[in-house]
Amino acid sequence: MDKEHVKGAVDKVVGKTKEAAGHVTGDRKLEAEGKVDQAKGAVHNKVGDAKDAGKEAIDSVRNAPSKH
Repeated sequence: MDKEHVKGAVDKVVGKTKEAAGHVTGDRKLEAEGKVDQAKGAVHNKVGDAKDAGKEAIDSVRNAPSKH
């Protein structure tokens, strides 16, 4: 798991906690912050996925048999 995926997981957990706390206490601002944090977590995960895909593409080109 790379940095982006870790950040994504943390943001999602923090976001779910804030959202739940806001819901229980009736604090709509905290609840909204939780939803924003969860969205940030999803973005970090997508960035991590894109980085992984890029690394895989580079590795496949490097490891491809030479045609010469």
